[in-house]
Amino acid sequence: MIELKGISKSFTGKKGSIHALKNVSLSVKKGEIYGVIGYSGAGKSTLIRCVNLLEKPDTGAVVMNGVDLTKLSPGKLREARSKIGMIFQGFNLLKTATVYENIALPLKLTGLSKQETAERVTKYLKIVGLEEKHHAYPSELSGGQKQRVAIARALAHEPEVLLSDEATSALDPDTTEAILDLLLKINRELGITILLITHEMNVIQRICDRVAVMENGEVIEEGITKDIFTAPKHTTTKKFVNTLFSHQIPDQMLTELNKTGHVVSLSFFGKASGEPALALVSKKFDVYPNILSGSIAQLKEESFGQLVIHLKGEFAEIEKALAFLRQQQVQVEGVVLDESKNKRIS
Repeated sequence: MIELKGISKSFTGKKGSIHALKNVSLSVKKGEIYGVIGYSGAGKSTLIRCVNLLEKPDTGAVVMNGVDLTKLSPGKLREARSKIGMIFQGFNLLKTATVYENIALPLKLTGLSKQETAERVTKYLKIVGLEEKHHAYPSELSGGQKQRVAIARALAHEPEVLLSDEATSALDPDTTEAILDLLLKINRELGITILLITHEMNVIQRICDRVAVMENGEVIEEGITKDIFTAPKHTTTKKFVNTLFSHQIPDQMLTELNKTGHVVSLSFFGKASGEPALALVSKKFDVYPNILSGSIAQLKEESFGQLVIHLKGEFAEIEKALAFLRQQQVQVEGVVLDESKNKRIS
């Protein structure tokens, strides 16, 4: 559907050249929700703007449905862009135009009749849940409602792809959840492919099928969302995951507990999260598990949970217990001290 091949982009600033993207390659499959996460300055905003060529890459190819957009004439590029919708953090609504007008005005440029335009506006306002706000102005809407109008405007062109540039970062938690549910609905019911960028791991957790992690203009880790959550490899990825699952055990307690056994982190995914694997451990082996901390979250399709436990017993029995847990599809990692902070290692 979308392929970015060796994308690089630099900007010239007062202090010289800034390399926003460095040979970035990734692919987005038709019908999926693909997330790109990174801290400020990682290059993710530049990346998403390269997809519809709001920013033209210095090198590399932007391929959509087999066509390299960087090779198109201005006319053909406009045609290709009509299949790419985009929503932004700041909504970008016309303050002096009504909700209806904000959606209808761009459609007039496509040559639709008044009746066709009215039908489109009504259809997509209903999809985003604002069918009664035709005549309202942006100043009369909440932040979440403004974003819904922006989404309806993007959908009114009936795109194949929707780009989301930090669309929820200006919203409160409850409104963010509602917008994420709406994006899921759009993906499932309309079959629209979604590529989003964010700095919030909960966005990735809730709706993304796959995710790429960016840092300093490069993709440092990429994969299926469940794999990123259960076995993050890069330090930055682990930091993002730990924003949702932070199990801080006091250093002094951790030191004492490790004298009588092992402190380990257990990650459960899907069916394994509901099975009594830990309960079976104490029956099968001469160990005594004690839960120190735990949490569970819902990924797009399945549940994901983490427990930090202390296993008390002889080394050989603990090793058998951990091997059994791994057989039950439980990810097992040790917890060790690292400069007064807990760090998980394989």
